[in-house]
Amino acid sequence: MWHKIECAGVSRVSGSPIGVTNEQLARHGIRLEPVLQAISDFLDENDELVELVRCDLTRGLKNPARGRRGLTPGQVLRSLILMRIKNWDYRELRERIADGCTLRQFTEFHWKAVPKHDAFNRAHNRLTPETLKALNEVVVQVAVGLRLEDGKKLRVDTTVVQTDVHHPTDNTLLWDVVRVITRAVGRLAKKVEPTFEGFRNRTRAARRRMQEIQRMTTKQRSTQQNGKYRELIAIAEEVVAGARLVVQKTKNARGRNLADKLAIDASKKEIEHFCELGDRVINQTRRRVLEGKQVPTAEKIYSIFEPHTDLIKRGKVRTPMEFGHKVFIAESSQGLITQYEVLDGNPSDEQHVTTSLKRHRQTFDRAPEVYGADRAFFSEDNVKSCKGDGVKMVSIPQRGGVRSPKREAYEKRRDFKDGQRFRAGIEGSISVLFRGRGMKRCLAEGRARFELLVGAAVLANNLMRIAALLTKQSLRKRRAA
Repeated sequence: MWHKIECAGVSRVSGSPIGVTNEQLARHGIRLEPVLQAISDFLDENDELVELVRCDLTRGLKNPARGRRGLTPGQVLRSLILMRIKNWDYRELRERIADGCTLRQFTEFHWKAVPKHDAFNRAHNRLTPETLKALNEVVVQVAVGLRLEDGKKLRVDTTVVQTDVHHPTDNTLLWDVVRVITRAVGRLAKKVEPTFEGFRNRTRAARRRMQEIQRMTTKQRSTQQNGKYRELIAIAEEVVAGARLVVQKTKNARGRNLADKLAIDASKKEIEHFCELGDRVINQTRRRVLEGKQVPTAEKIYSIFEPHTDLIKRGKVRTPMEFGHKVFIAESSQGLITQYEVLDGNPSDEQHVTTSLKRHRQTFDRAPEVYGADRAFFSEDNVKSCKGDGVKMVSIPQRGGVRSPKREAYEKRRDFKDGQRFRAGIEGSISVLFRGRGMKRCLAEGRARFELLVGAAVLANNLMRIAALLTKQSLRKRRAA
C-alpha cells in the first residue's frame, strides 16, 4: 500500500488523522535540527518545567478541565522557546509551525490544527516574570546536576533593553496626550446611547503647535517657544478636562448589548488612565519649560504608552541617552546565564557585586575562583567583600584616581589579565541576546511583558548552551568508548 507523509499529519485519501512519529520522519530523511532535538530531549526529561507553566495557565480558573481546549502547557513552553531561538514574531511563529513537520513535532502539535497567532500571544501573556525566573533557575540547577557547569568562574555586566517608545520631547508628549485621549473618546461615543455633546476635537490645533515648536530655530526658541508651549498646554488641559466630563456624563450609559457595555467600561478606564498620565505630562512641561525648574528623575514620564520607561545614561558616545530598563546579567564559564535582573532606574553597577556572589553561592554551594567585571563595578569594599567570600582572583579594574604601585602590579598580573579576557566574553553573549533572541527592543506593552521578554530570551539562550554542552559531552563519551 502506498503511504505519504503529510506536513499536517492528515491523509488526503481518508481524511483521518495520522500520528507521525520521529522515527517515521527520520525514515523519510526529515529530521529536527540537532539543537532543537537536544532541547526537546532535555524538556522531555525535566517535567517540572512544564508543571511551572501549567500553574500559570490554570491560575484563576475554578475548573480548568472544563471549557474550550486551549494550548497545552508543553505547547506554550515549547512555542515560546522556539519563538525566542528563531527570533520570530507571532505571525511567523504560527506559519512556520503549521508548515513544518519537524516543528510540529517539537512544539507537540503533531497532526492537530495550529491556532491563530493571537492564541499564542494570549497563552504567553498568561505567564508571569516570576515563572520565567523560576524556569531559568531550574534549568541552571539541572545543568549543575549534569556536571555541565562547576561555577568556578563568574562574569557580570549590565546592559539596557529598550522599550518601544519614540524619543520623548515635551511637545510630542503633549501631542500624544491630545490625540490618544481624543481617539479614546471617539471610540466611546460610538458605543454610548444616547450620544453626548460638549467634547471638542483639538487634534489639528495641537498638531499645528507641536510642529511649529519643532521647526523653530535656536533664535526663535528664545522669543517664541514659551508662547507656543502655553497654547499647547492650554489645549491639552482642555482635552483632559473635556474627557473627564465625558466620563462623568456617561456614568450611567448603557450599550445596545453586553459586548457594548463591556466596551464602554473599558473605554472609560482607558480615558481615566490617559487623563492621569496627561496631568503628569502637563505638570512636568509647565515646570520644565515655563518655570525653568529641574524635574526630579523619579517624577519624569517619558512615554504615555510605556510609563514605566527609565532614562539611562551610561556615558556611551554613540548612545548618550537610552530609554528602557537596565538589566543585570551574570554568566558562568560555560556561557550559562545564572542570574538576571530587570532594574528600576539607573542604579550604580558596583552595588550588584555582593548580591551576585550571594546568589552564586546559593546555586553552586561555593564562591567562584574568578570574578570578572568592568571598572564600573569597582570599589574597595567590593574587592574586600570578594576576597572575604573566598574569591581567589577579583578581576575588576580600578575606576578613576591614581593607582598605587601595589594596585598597578596587581593589575599587571597574568591571572588578572586572563580574568579580563574571560570577562570580555559576556559582551558577545549580550550581543547574541540582542541580535539572535530579540532582546534589543521590547515591542510588548507593560512592565510585566518587558520582564517576560528578558526571561524568555535568557531561557532560550541557556537551553541552547545546554544542548551544545550535552552534544559535546555525548561525543566525548562515544570517542572514549
